[in-house]
Amino acid sequence: MKRKTISIIALVVVLILIGIFYYRYYFVFGDGTKAGTMNYFVHKGYLFKTYEGRLIQAGFKAPTQGAVQSNEFIFSVTDPKVADQLNSNAGAYLELHYKEYLHALPWRGVSTFVVDSVVSVQKVNPAQP
Repeated sequence: MKRKTISIIALVVVLILIGIFYYRYYFVFGDGTKAGTMNYFVHKGYLFKTYEGRLIQAGFKAPTQGAVQSNEFIFSVTDPKVADQLNSNAGAYLELHYKEYLHALPWRGVSTFVVDSVVSVQKVNPAQP
């Protein structure tokens, strides 16, 4: 009887730990779209090679009055097809769909924001002289 009780308690503890791990690393906290000009996209990493990018959004935000700071959206990409699409559109105005997780995983990237699709692409024409 004692052994059965210990087994049940151990099973409950393991299920709780699995639930906590899922919630912290796989639960989608939020999702949405961000739009801006992509100026940085790279495939990097020591052990896990991940795709990382930076989108510069229109406008400025200032955390303190009088300060000016660019509004950047730093993201990771897990899908190689989406990464190829982003690689071929560097400098374009993009609308990206993303999922936000509570914590990052090394094989998913360094950001908690993971882009899963490109909604639209507008090529930016260089200024005419």
